[in-house]
This record gives sequence, structure tokens and C-alpha cells, in this order.
Amino acid sequence: MLSPGKSNKRPRVILLGSQPDNPTIAPLVRSLVEEIKAHLRVVGEFLDGSPVKSKTTADFAIVFGGDGSILRSARQMGKYQLPVLGVNFGKLGFLADVQPGNALDAIASIEAGDFRIIDHVMLQCDVSVDSKVLHQVTALNEVAVLSGPPFRLQQIDLYVDGQLAASYQCDGLIVSTPVGSTAHNLSAGGPIVRKDLEAVVVSPISPHTLTVRPLVETADRVFELVANHANEKASLVVDGNVICELGLEQRIRIARSKTNFSMIEVAGNNYYQTLRDKLGWGKGFSANPALRRGAKKRKT
Repeated sequence: MLSPGKSNKRPRVILLGSQPDNPTIAPLVRSLVEEIKAHLRVVGEFLDGSPVKSKTTADFAIVFGGDGSILRSARQMGKYQLPVLGVNFGKLGFLADVQPGNALDAIASIEAGDFRIIDHVMLQCDVSVDSKVLHQVTALNEVAVLSGPPFRLQQIDLYVDGQLAASYQCDGLIVSTPVGSTAHNLSAGGPIVRKDLEAVVVSPISPHTLTVRPLVETADRVFELVANHANEKASLVVDGNVICELGLEQRIRIARSKTNFSMIEVAGNNYYQTLRDKLGWGKGFSANPALRRGAKKRKT
């Protein structure tokens, strides 16, 4: 078993991804795969996005792609989740935070035991009518109720542990994990939540009442959503995938998944560095020498 703080010589690894036919990325991935095979025991390749076979035994997974590939890797592994090292061939790279040129250095750190495994909350989402489950899906980023034609305000009731918490008049509602807090939740005005916290964020999209604000709760609560007077094409969307259109009698139950999503963090990568790099925190300020001098004067 992969373990921090001890030698992990030639650990077993599976390779995951979903963009093997991209003419720009594919040759780079193939070249990196050959280099990885010289260092690790590759026991499975699922670079076509296919599900991981249940009998595949490995110590960790390497995912090639962007953040979308990381999300897909959680679905690829299903109930057989392995710690993931994300190699970024995408654009943003909040989750896939190892650059291709640094991949072999990251692998060397893993072999030396110089890394951390960080567990991330996932959500189990069930859609039911009269206690009959119609859909069941696991979310790494978020569960969202999104408006559809004719695009009028929707009423969405939120229950927490069986008690009515709020009735929203809004364009939609997002229930996000900490990992997903920098995705749709952030765009909708929700807070950034450190990704290793055991929490859930509930963020309304364009609420009619300005006093309605995002809610941060412990991940051990059970959330239920009821979309009263749902628009005809209102949909349940999980990690960017449309699960179903919503009927008036459907209840959406969201609870913490029994399975966590684990990621490997190596030296040189840290959470706030990622936020600074990806969100540009402080770049405009530090680029202006006059502003820097002004800040020093105010401190004194």
C-alpha cells in the first residue's frame, strides 16, 4: 500500500484520462506514459475514459488531463477509489496541479515517501418519487438544480436533516463540496472552502431576495431539495452532467458519500499557491511599485 514517509519503490499505478485523440495532447501523453513505465509498474491503462475494472489492484492512479478529467476519474474508479496524482494537460488545473514537466519529479517524491494523501468529501445524490429511487449518482464537485425554459424564477425548498431550512426563489441552487467550491459555486458568488475540510456549501443562483446568502454546513448533514413549480426543462446537473429533468413530485436527497476522493500532494504544491496562481490573487497589486510603497507606509 502506498504510504507517506517510507520508500515506495516501483509502486503499482493505473493511468486514467479522457482525451487520447486530442492531436495536441495525445503525443505528449504517450511520451510521458513511456517515461512513467520506466519508473512505475503500470498495471492498467484506461485512457479512453472507460471504467476501471474491479479486479485491478494498484497503489495509486495518474490522471492525464484537466480538472474535468479529474472529475471523470472519480466516475471511472467508481467504488474502487485510489489516491490520484493529477497531471495537468488542461487549462485551469485546480485539481490537476502537477505540470507535465514536473511529473517525473512528483513520481520520485512518491517513491521516496515525500508526499501527503488528502481525502476529499464526495456526495451521494438520490432522486426519488414516493420513496422509489429513480437515479443515484456520486458527485465530486456539486449537485445543482438549474433552470430551463421558460426561465422564470423557481421555488426550491431546502431541508436539512428533515427540517425545512429555506425556500429559495432563484434561478437555481448549488450544493457543493469543498473541491467544487472553486467551480460553479464560486461563479455563483459562493465562498471558497479549503478543499480538505469536511463541509458542504449551499449557494442560490441569482436569488430574488438579496438577503439570501450562501450557507456552509458540516458534510454529515442530509440535504433534501424539492423544486416546487419547476420550469418545464429544469434539470438536475451533477459535476456538469445532466442527470434528469425534474418533475414536481421528485425529491433530491444529498448526503455524504461513504467513499472519499483522495489526491496526492507532493512538495512544491500547496493550496494557497494554487489559489494565487489560478485566481491571480495579488498580481495586480504586486506589479505596481507605487502601490507596494504605499502599503509599506500604511503599515508603519
